[in-house]
Amino acid sequence: MPIINSIISLFNSKRLTQIDGFRKEPGQVQMTQLNNLIDIAKNTDIGKKHEFGSIKTYETFAERVPVCDYEGVRPYIERLRNGEKNLLWPGEIKWFAKSSGTTSTKSKFIPVTKEALEDCHFRGGKDVLALYHEKHPNSEMFSGKCLTLGGSHQINNFSNDSFYGDLSAILIENLPFWTHFARTPDQSIALMDEWEAKLEKITETTISENVTSLAGVPSWFLVLIKHVLKQTGKTNLLEIWPNLELFIHGGINFTPYRDQYKELIPTNKMNYLETYNASEGFFAIQDDLSANGMLLMLDYGVFYEFVPLNEVTNAHPHARTIDNVELGVDYAMVITTNGGLWRYMIGDTVRFVSTNPHRIIITGRTKHYINAFGEELMIENAERALNSACKETGAIIKEFTAAPVFMEADSKGAHEWLIEFEKQPQNIGLFNQLLDDGLKSANSDYEAKRYKDLTLEMPHLVVAREHLFMDWLKSKNKLGGQNKIPRLANNREYIDELLDLNTK
Repeated sequence: MPIINSIISLFNSKRLTQIDGFRKEPGQVQMTQLNNLIDIAKNTDIGKKHEFGSIKTYETFAERVPVCDYEGVRPYIERLRNGEKNLLWPGEIKWFAKSSGTTSTKSKFIPVTKEALEDCHFRGGKDVLALYHEKHPNSEMFSGKCLTLGGSHQINNFSNDSFYGDLSAILIENLPFWTHFARTPDQSIALMDEWEAKLEKITETTISENVTSLAGVPSWFLVLIKHVLKQTGKTNLLEIWPNLELFIHGGINFTPYRDQYKELIPTNKMNYLETYNASEGFFAIQDDLSANGMLLMLDYGVFYEFVPLNEVTNAHPHARTIDNVELGVDYAMVITTNGGLWRYMIGDTVRFVSTNPHRIIITGRTKHYINAFGEELMIENAERALNSACKETGAIIKEFTAAPVFMEADSKGAHEWLIEFEKQPQNIGLFNQLLDDGLKSANSDYEAKRYKDLTLEMPHLVVAREHLFMDWLKSKNKLGGQNKIPRLANNREYIDELLDLNTK
């Protein structure tokens, strides 16, 4: 491996220099990205509509192009899926990533251009390895294969020439041929539609491989790991893959799963690296495993803007560029990309934990929160409080969701928590009290609403039966891939369905 590692270091040196460059000059690099995007798209439908050819400054760009969500861009996407060209980006777009960030019955289809594949998603994957190898120059990871767990794809019914599927499946379908020698399982298994059959085939074909790294969503990988252990009769993954050293994860917060992974991979040589890779683009990589947050990647053909969360509902929100963000503020992220998205509010909220360089953490979703009583409870608050309660009681959470219990004439409001435990606390009442205390500590608005039970009562905690959330996803045909449980909702749509299923 010393020779291989030397070659890899030499190969990565130019790219690492470029990354250092945008760490030092973030604003300049971002303006270069914006100018390039505008120039490339000036003769498209959207470029002509907003007169891209005469835009010379960011201020003019922000004045002419409104911030939009998926509904704002959907008419263009429907036309693209039916074969029209040069609408949002030059040329024809053949691939569309079916968004699976929530379990809503509505699907979003995000355009994936050749430039987005090559300059954003694939570059992000290569940079993950470059940044990891920089910190671990003696790594043995490249002596084996990466076990990837993704989704599936299928032909788009609107056109014989366009395709849609999970982003992970689109990436697998378009990867250079040589990458298939470094990953497992093979493409035919990786793109299987049926989740349970896929589990069986992955287990069957990978247990004899030299797997040195894993890549995927923590919750779904946990299902695979437990299936592998059950089928092999082993007690931990190192008995199957002794050279395992890295888990590249993303999609959801890893904190609730960390202790389970430590039990299943019992070695201090195992590393966990977070990425922020969405259907809309590859945005950030944890460049330092000892530091909090992920490095925002500023030269992937993506221009970033940030709207303070308290301004999101404004008709014309005032966005900040990378040079104007502040630490500790929750921002809704707005992106302009080489995938043809223009000032698109992706729906994620982020917070900067460093501006030299720019590192972020994901704090939640613009639509996934509870604010029925003015408490503004975000996912980060919830996960921090749950993690604290678990540490105090020794509990391990498998899945959870929460929603408001609305006030009635003779009752106060509350939050109802539906939790499926991997390891249930001995004292549920104590766990609930610690959860409440943790929420008060994490969120001053929640604490104010809980003062003397004036507005909010203690949380209503319901213990879910085993496999409840899995059964719910299965009922919606959303097993596997990148599908995620909606952690918080400002209405009772999800939790009422789950509670009904909990009794069956």
